Amino acid sequence: MNQAFKALSDPTRRKILELLKEKDMTAGEIAEQFKISKPSISHHLNALKSSDLVLWEKDGQNIIYSLNTTVLQEIMKWTFDFLENRREQNEK
Repeated sequence: MNQAFKALSDPTRRKILELLKEKDMTAGEIAEQFKISKPSISHHLNALKSSDLVLWEKDGQNIIYSLNTTVLQEIMKWTFDFLENRREQNEK
């Protein structure tokens, strides 16, 4: 989960996740949404892949990226558990 939090700390990566929330996309389609180089987008996609926040599938010469909701659900569960534990400690 540490890799996921690190990946989420970058605004470009968060924007990529927002794009993938709408639909699966190729790296080229993702790159079209930014004013940064394709190698930079590739770097961000690699960080998201290594943190398991995105899934990828080869389709001919293209790679299709999609959002991995399982990891996001784990992060949300951890966040809610953390907040609940904190609230319980404050009530004591």
